[in-house]
Amino acid sequence: MSTEETAPPVTAFMLIKTQPEWLAMTPEERVNAFATEVVPAIKARTKGVRSRFYDTEFYSTRVTDVWVWEADDHHAYQLLIDALRETPFWDRYFEVVDLLVGTENGYARTYGMDAVATVAT
Repeated sequence: MSTEETAPPVTAFMLIKTQPEWLAMTPEERVNAFATEVVPAIKARTKGVRSRFYDTEFYSTRVTDVWVWEADDHHAYQLLIDALRETPFWDRYFEVVDLLVGTENGYARTYGMDAVATVAT
């Protein structure tokens, strides 16, 4: 049986859809907009937040991207969302279709059990 003293990280799967304003930009303009308008707001308001980005527009028309955010705790996650809402990211460049937020292996923590997971071979 494994137990941890610290709270588990919060993981958010942010399902988003690109908006016309974002798509009207060149790829260079998009990178610049993200680097100058979104990243500084996140860095100024949060600590302990990491992200990964997945393109899904090849397979879905409702959701074009899945952004995975991992925050050290719920407060860091809340600050992240507050920061994003104050940038053009939120509702101008992207529509946030859904947020799926959880903690990895929460059931195992709740019941004091080892997590069951598969491993690639």
